[in-house]
Amino acid sequence: MPPDILIRTAVSADALCLGVLASQVFLDTYATEGIRPAIAAELQRSFSTSAMHALIEQPDIALRVAERRGHLIGFAQVTVGTQHAAVASANPAELDRLDVQEPFTGQGLGRALLHDAEAQAVARGATILWLTPWVGNARALAFYAALGCADVGRTWFEMGDTRHENRVLTKSLQRRRGRETASFSSADDPAFQRVDLSRQAISGLS
Repeated sequence: MPPDILIRTAVSADALCLGVLASQVFLDTYATEGIRPAIAAELQRSFSTSAMHALIEQPDIALRVAERRGHLIGFAQVTVGTQHAAVASANPAELDRLDVQEPFTGQGLGRALLHDAEAQAVARGATILWLTPWVGNARALAFYAALGCADVGRTWFEMGDTRHENRVLTKSLQRRRGRETASFSSADDPAFQRVDLSRQAISGLS
């Protein structure tokens, strides 16, 4: 990851730019055939400035942004305590979103944001991280597989009158040598390139 990129906790002043960034990544990934009412409604619901303000203020959410020269270029959102039927853990955390603006993919930023999200989850007592990427997002699926996430099942996201299949992925977390880290596999290496864009699913992001 370039040395001039800072990963920090989101503040209220980030809400406007966060919403626009999330909207851009969502449209680039999922609106490949144009805009329809369901997509427009999802953007207004999930990525408005007021929606982002609400996320930033929630105590059970860790919202971390990647900033370069005063510009937001990516972010990750983790919610502690969110349960899923396919995830067997008393202390889970959900990776709701992980977005990287397209010009900054392939530079290790997605990897850095994921590792930071894992550390945030462990610091809040989580022992497993789970997420639900859209089955059609091959780049995200490859990214998470390369970093040791296991596919444990299927779930669905409903947007308007359509249902979209998502995969349920999990990764075990642990505290090690006084630091909050994930239990990385041998696949956790710099071999992947343009897989850092990893918006989870065709949802808000879940």
